Amino acid sequence: MTMKRIKLELARDPEFPAGSRERGYEFAAPLNHEGYIDHDEWRKERERCRVLRFWPGEDKPVGRLVHRGGGWAFDYDPKSTDDDEPGFKFDRHRFIPGEYVSIKERDGTLRTFRIVAVWDLE
Repeated sequence: MTMKRIKLELARDPEFPAGSRERGYEFAAPLNHEGYIDHDEWRKERERCRVLRFWPGEDKPVGRLVHRGGGWAFDYDPKSTDDDEPGFKFDRHRFIPGEYVSIKERDGTLRTFRIVAVWDLE
C-alpha cells in the first residue's frame, strides 16, 4: 500500500461534450497494489487524505476523503453534510489512469470523471 495522489478530470457529458481539463479533483488516498482504496490504511492516514476541487470561476475548496456508512465522499466542512460530494461506488473502482468514476456534486448532479494521473505522494 502506498499513499497516492489521484487527478480526475471531467469526462464528456451533455453540458461539456468534449469534457474539461479545467474541471475536476485532486485527492490523496492509500491505494493497494490493484488500485483500490485501502480502508484499513485510510484509517491510519486519514489526515493526509485531502481533496482539492478545481472548477473555473469557483473557489478551490480543500476537503477530506471520508468514509461513512454509505461509502466514500469528499467532505469540505466536518460540521455539515450539505457540502459532501459522494463518490459513486468508489469502493468498487480501481484508481488507475484511463478508468472512470462518478461523483455526485453538491448541486445533486452526478458527473463522470476520468482518472488522468496517479502518482506516489511523498
